[in-house]
Formats: sequence, structure tokens, C-alpha cells
Amino acid sequence: MVKFSKLLEAQLIPEWKDAFVNYWQLKKNVKKIKLSRNSKLVEIEKEHEYGFSILDPIRCIVKKLSNRFDNGGKKSEILQVTNSNRGGGDEEDLYQTELVQLFSEEDEVKEFFMKLDEELNKVNQFYKIKEREFVERGEILNKQLQILLDLKQILNDRRRKDLLSKSDSGIFDRSNSSSRSSDCSGLSSELDETPSQSPSPDDVIAAFERSGVNFIGATTRTKTKKGKPKMAMRIDVPITTLTRSISSITSMLWEDLITNPKKENPGGAVGDLINGKKIQSAEKMIRGAFVELYKGLGLLKTYSSLNMLAFTKILKKFDKVANQQASEDYLKVVKRSHFTSSDKVVRLADEVESIFTKYFASNDRKKAMKFLRPQLQKDSHMVTFLGGLFTGCFVTLFGVYAILAHLSGIFSAGGYMETIYPVFSMFALLSLHLFMYGCNLFMWKNTRINYNFIFEFSPTTALKYRDAFLICTSLMTAVVGAMVIHLLLRSTGFSPTQVDAIPGVLFLLFIGLLICPFNIFYRSTRYYFIRVICNIVSSPFCKVIMVDFFMADQLTSQIPLLRHMESTACYLLAGSFETHRYEICHSSKLYKQLAYVISFSPYYWRAMQCARRWFDEGDVNHLANLGKYVSAMVAAGARLSFGMNPTLPWKAIVIATSSIATIYQLYWDFVKDWGFLNPKSKNPWLRDELILKNKSIYYVSIVINLVLRLAWVETVMHFSLGSIVEYRLLDFSLASLEIIRRGHWNFYRLENEHLNNVGKFRAVKTVPLPFRETDSDD
Repeated sequence: MVKFSKLLEAQLIPEWKDAFVNYWQLKKNVKKIKLSRNSKLVEIEKEHEYGFSILDPIRCIVKKLSNRFDNGGKKSEILQVTNSNRGGGDEEDLYQTELVQLFSEEDEVKEFFMKLDEELNKVNQFYKIKEREFVERGEILNKQLQILLDLKQILNDRRRKDLLSKSDSGIFDRSNSSSRSSDCSGLSSELDETPSQSPSPDDVIAAFERSGVNFIGATTRTKTKKGKPKMAMRIDVPITTLTRSISSITSMLWEDLITNPKKENPGGAVGDLINGKKIQSAEKMIRGAFVELYKGLGLLKTYSSLNMLAFTKILKKFDKVANQQASEDYLKVVKRSHFTSSDKVVRLADEVESIFTKYFASNDRKKAMKFLRPQLQKDSHMVTFLGGLFTGCFVTLFGVYAILAHLSGIFSAGGYMETIYPVFSMFALLSLHLFMYGCNLFMWKNTRINYNFIFEFSPTTALKYRDAFLICTSLMTAVVGAMVIHLLLRSTGFSPTQVDAIPGVLFLLFIGLLICPFNIFYRSTRYYFIRVICNIVSSPFCKVIMVDFFMADQLTSQIPLLRHMESTACYLLAGSFETHRYEICHSSKLYKQLAYVISFSPYYWRAMQCARRWFDEGDVNHLANLGKYVSAMVAAGARLSFGMNPTLPWKAIVIATSSIATIYQLYWDFVKDWGFLNPKSKNPWLRDELILKNKSIYYVSIVINLVLRLAWVETVMHFSLGSIVEYRLLDFSLASLEIIRRGHWNFYRLENEHLNNVGKFRAVKTVPLPFRETDSDD
């Protein structure tokens, strides 16, 4: 059975960690009481030099009963907990415990209950603050939803009028919508005041603005040549993703270049006020906001239940040590406190469920719950079986390939390393990274690091370590199988042109599998991966979340894989498998220039993410992190130039730039990402909180990361090797070591995030809303 302390640590919300009951400190206080009482028992034993009487146990029981009950036979109170906020209003509750008897002379007990009162007050205060925030958020969302419903009704009325008549005079006739009730009654009443004629654009805008909709540019409207007002109401869709960026730019260009010059009549201007695509975007944003609100309410309920359980557990421990039933009195107070007795969160969650079911799930509650409360993915024995099967197939095929390659002497044949090595290395490095990720998932699960919460993965589609191992082994089994077929066909006299097309065909097949629209081979994971890659490539235009920068960090360790992808693409596009002129790619000027672009891109994307986070949050540390990736970019460019022109000046530049970048990276790894090298920590040169019990593992990890960060030295030393095969194997080994280093780095980075929330990512996201209130812009 899992200890409660481990369970609490696993379910703690990183952002709210300081607001939870300090269970570990309270345990220490209970331990102090136990040690104090044990020492007193030893003193009593010394006083009874002649031993105990046979009646001592009976006397002890009678003493306990007399302490517990008064002379009238009624149960006496051991402690009293008073609340300063006796009125029960919104004022802050302050609980204070008074020890009536028994414990009034024990300093350790006093200290324990003082700490307990402090924790109870802290939990109550935090819960009230968060509860108030969620209630206010719910009210704002209700208002946003009502505005959205009014806009949709106007759009539907306009479309219905367009179908009945080509005239624009009755577009905004609201007589058909009078039966629908809305909280935005002011808007409806103002538009219904003149049922016989269409309201003017100014009246429509004024009505909406008084209902809380902000019209961008409404106060500085221009006019057309005929003197008519020319305007456009824009729903505020923040640029947080690539698709929203493209949509915003396209919409702006369309309105400025095409729509506005052509539609100069008032009906056309009013028609541009409401746009179907914009309303769809607004509806999507509001739906996402309701989902996030519901998720936050669930987290707050978890916060309440975990704290209640923590108080119960710690009071039971105290009763066991003190041989009393003090928990009964105190638990009554805890149960009456605000964080357990308030039902606002539950009622708000029920309201969100009903609203979401009605407006976003077509009254289908089951469908609504799939969005609001996704179920955890169940473990499958088939995944484990297939993983073991593919592992056995991979080992067998690789053994067959090694024997056949040795017997045929294929490595000495011309062109084989140029065709097979890039493709095999690309898939091998990708599989190794997947294997390391599977190991990370396994370790995070065993150490109860809440990686799904940190990465914001969906519980229904998140990969487990068995899934990662299955993908890894099936991928490599297919690759080695293709290599065996290639080797057999080549040795049996088939046309080299046809046989050498196999690596390229394999590459295209896996690209096709990645974008395959059918629900096979982890489609949700594949599409999520593509979406994250798109966010990385468009880093300056996308809001950065944890999974985005984490994946971008992985790409900085996969530059050799990206270079092999370049070689494979060139191998296919240049037709080298037909002409067998393998030097075309490597001697091409464009190929060499692309090598710089590919080597710079991962560092550039990561630097742009840092710039975006600095722009969003204003934290100077993000600019310092950006400098780290700029220094790595300069070092990578210097190493490439030195590889193409190995002269002494370039060698000096490589040593200087790579040394600066390595020192910068090591400092950031140890201090910022891992939280180590803290001289004041209770764990020497580590951090105060650690998950692994064996501290020596952390020191060994520091040394391993230091050594693997120095792999660039090989580019300067140029170890003399006898053949091109050995040289390529050395490159592959160094690339593999970098991937292993990254997998090693991943565990400690997420451990630090889980314990300390160093990335400052919010537990409950405040989703931007489409309609801004006019007062908020003043």
C-alpha cells in the first residue's frame, strides 16, 4: 500500500504546492512529541528502581479514563478551537487552538497545534481566494456566452432575410428572435425598438458596446466617398497559435484590401460587422474556456479532498503518539471550515456541465463529459505482448543482417554506405530517442512525477512507457527487415537501380504513416506531434507551453538526425539511386548551405521561444536563456566551417566558441534546469527537495552530463581512423551519446518542474476570451 506522503507528493499541483498542508513538517512535529514522551518514560523507569507494581496497568487505565471524563461522567474536552470570524462572513477565518488539559504543559504539543492552526488558516485562505476567482471567471464566461448567442442569432436572422429577399433593408430585423431570452436584455431591447426599419450601423455598434462588446476602431471610424461610415467589428482572437496567426493576418488583409473598398453602403458595412468564421473562432475559444474552468474546479476539489485527508492522517498519528482522542474535536472544526463546507465549487461545476451540454454538445451529456472529464487510458496486455514480439523480431533480424553483411563484404562495396547509412542512422537515432523517452516515462511513473499534468497531455491519449517501447521496437524491426531484404536482393543479382530505391521508399512510407489520417498506430499522438512541431517552427507567433519548449530541446540534440534527413532527401531528389553518383549531394554548394540552416534551426526555434516568453511574461531570465542558444548556434556554425575548412584559425574559433557555449549550457543545466549547485541546500550542492533517495545518483548524473557535453572535442581532435566505415560509426556513436545525455537530462528537468514549478507554468490556464469589456480598455 502506498504511503499517504507519497500519494500526496504525486498529486500535488506544482503551482499550488506551497498552499497545501505541510504534511511533512507536521510529521516532524509529531515525531518530536514522540521523542519527548519516550524520554519522559525513561526518566519514570529510573524512578521506579524497585520495579513496577502488578496494579500499575490498572492504575494507568483508570487515570486515562479520569482524564477523558469529568466527575459527572461526561466526556471532557482536551482542546478547544476558536474562530475569530464568528459571523461566518467573507472575512478571513483565523483558527486558534487552546489546550484545556493534559497537554498544557508540553511545549512540543503546543508547537504542533500552533503549526496545525497555521496550516488550517493557510488552506482556508487560499481556497477562498481561488473559489472567488473561479466564481468571477464563471460570471464572465456566462456573459461572453450570452454575447455569442446574440451574435449567432443576428447572423442567422441576416442569412434568413438574405434568402427571402435580396434587399439589405431588413437584415437586422429582430422580430423573429423575441422569443429567446437572454441576459444581454439591453442589446435585444435596443435592437427591437424599431421593428419597422433596420437599425443603423451606429445603433448596432452602440447597442453591442453597451452590452460589453469592444469594437476595435469604433471611435475612429472613417467614411466612404459617399459619406457613409466604414467600419469593421473584429472579434479579438489572440495570436497564440500558428493557425490563429495565419487566420488573423488573412482576415485583416481580406478586410483591408478586398471587403471594405467594395462595400460602401451601410448595409454592407453592417454586414461586415458579423462574420461567420469569426463567430466560429469565438465559439471555439469560449468552449475551451469552459473546459479549462471545469478542469480548474476539479483541481480545486482535489485540493480540498487532499488537504482534508492530510489533516485526518496527521491527527490520527498524533492520537497514536499521545494515547488520546484529540482528533475528534479538531476534525469537527476542520469539517466545518470553509474549504470543506463550502459548496460553491460543486454548484459551479454542475452549472458548467449543464451549460456545456446544452450549448456545445447538443444536449448530449455523454459527449460533453468526454470533453470535460476525459477517462484515463486503460493498460493493455496486448501492447506488452507486441512489444516483446517486435523486440524478439528485431534482435533476430539484426543478427541475420550482421551475418549476411559480413559474409558478403557489403561494407567494402562502393556506394553502400552512401545509400544505407543515412537512412539507417536516421531511423536508429529516432528509435533510440523513443527508447530513452520510454525510459523517462517509466522512471517518471515509478517516482510519481505527474508528467501528464505538467505536459498537459490528455489522459485518454497520452502515451505510456509500454507504448513508447512498442513504437520503438516496431519501427526498428521494419527498418532492419528492409535492410535484410535490400541485402538479399542485391546479393542475388537484382538491378541496383531498383534495389537501391528501397531506403528511399522506406523513408517515404514512414512519412506517409506519420500523416496517415486513419485511426491506426497512435493517430492522436502522431497528430499531436505534428502540431507541436508546427508550433516550434512558428515559435515567435505561438504562445509557448511546457511541451513546446521541451520538444524543441529534444530537437537540439537531434541535429545529426536532421542532417541525415537532408542526405536522404537529396539522395531521392537527385536520383542518386539511379545514377549511383553519390558525390553530387556532398559536393553541392546548396547542400552545404542547407547544412548551416539545419544546424542552426533547432537553436533558432528555441531562442525564439525564449523571446516569446520574455515578451509575454517580461522575465529577464528568458533573455539570458536566449543567449545560451545563440552561443550554441555560433559554436555549431564554427564547427561546420572548421569541418569544411580545417585550418588553424578556424580551429581556434571552434575551441573558443564551443568552450563558451559549453560553460553556458552546463551552468543552465545544473542551476536553472535541474536546480543543483545550491551551496546553501541541506543536500550539499544539490537542492533541498529530491525524489530519489540515493543522493549519490545525483552527483554521478552531474559528472555524466559534464562529460557528454564535451563530445564536441572530437571535432577538434579528429581521431585518426582507418576507414570511412569506422569514421561513420564514430559519428553515429557520438550522436547516440548526445541522445542518451538528453534522455538523462529529461528526468531531472521534469523532477525539478514537478517539485518547484521552475517553468512558472500555471496549473489553471486563463484562456483568452473573444469579447473584451469596454471598461477594461480604458
